[in-house]
Amino acid sequence: MKWIRQRLDKIKEPFSKGKKYEKFAPAINALDTFLFVPNHTTQKGAHVRDAVDLKRVMITVVIALIPALIFGIWNAGYQYLSQIQEQVGFCEAMGEGAIKVLPMVAVSYAVGLGIEFAFAVFRGHEVNEGYLVTGLLIPMVMPVDIPLWMVAVSVVFAVLIGKEAFGGTGMNILNPALTARAFAFFAYPTYMSGNGVWVSEASELDAVSGETILGKLAAGTDVPYNTMDMFSGLIPGSIAETSTICILAGALLLVLTKVGSWRIIVSGFLGAAFMAFIFNLLGGSYPNNDLMNFPWYNHLVIGGLAFGIVFMATDPVSAAQTYKGKWIYGFLIGLFAVMIRIFNPAYPEGIMLAILLMNVFAPTIDHYVIQGNIKKRKKRVKAQVKTAV
Repeated sequence: MKWIRQRLDKIKEPFSKGKKYEKFAPAINALDTFLFVPNHTTQKGAHVRDAVDLKRVMITVVIALIPALIFGIWNAGYQYLSQIQEQVGFCEAMGEGAIKVLPMVAVSYAVGLGIEFAFAVFRGHEVNEGYLVTGLLIPMVMPVDIPLWMVAVSVVFAVLIGKEAFGGTGMNILNPALTARAFAFFAYPTYMSGNGVWVSEASELDAVSGETILGKLAAGTDVPYNTMDMFSGLIPGSIAETSTICILAGALLLVLTKVGSWRIIVSGFLGAAFMAFIFNLLGGSYPNNDLMNFPWYNHLVIGGLAFGIVFMATDPVSAAQTYKGKWIYGFLIGLFAVMIRIFNPAYPEGIMLAILLMNVFAPTIDHYVIQGNIKKRKKRVKAQVKTAV
């Protein structure tokens, strides 16, 4: 590590203050702080220094995403190959999936980080670390057959409108990855519907169907998967949203490292289960609505609900901050996700809209929670004064 430190210091010399490339210092400093803890000296005010900074937090989230990403790559290849041949090997499925997924990840990081570096140089500040996670989340919530140029355009919209317009990382009111997905859905609905096909030039077939469970339920067709298939992830869907097992493994890491809020995760699933159970009770009155009659526990393991609650709703910037607010925030996300899913047949996946909606109301929830605590304390003080008198 000492050798790397020395080499970096030598590379940074032309970018130091007063040197020829001083303007581009934020770009080279990003590499430095990615490898080493920032060597900042606090000049004033109370402070606590430790080894955890924003980059380390983001890297923890990236590690938590790896199980879902690896499974998503394999499942993308498996879903395609299983329909054109009888047996599918693990490596064969991984290779086929990687051909589609890895270029999406590369495009997301190249375009997003390019914009981040450009803004850092233009504004003269350090490169924001938030895109370490956003750059991976965006392709993971996209359909595997979406064109790369659509991924690039969605990334540009998310970074410019969803984050930089508000001042950069830590200032955005909406989750940037969901902003990208929302843009892609409303701009290119036919590619985001979940009813598309994956075309392969190497195949004699023209195309392979990729309709999701939610798409089948909305269309009133039979679902050829059982609960274990849905829980394990052996179903069509966006790249990393199908395997609830892998998503929960990532959730465990986030909770143990205290990067993600267990209150939001638990309350999100409780809200979804509550709403789905209510609709199951009312389902007898609407026999033609397959989504309403779909078992409540299956609602928790299909679509992007689990992935959204674990990795999107827990975003520390756009989520509620108070303990009681997190319970309310998470519960309403789960509740609205299932409600939108059932009442909107044109878009049966509601977790995206539910999280974006609650992102907007998160500050309001925290405000009323804090005001409620203030009123309780004032009443407590008044009661103590009366007792003392």
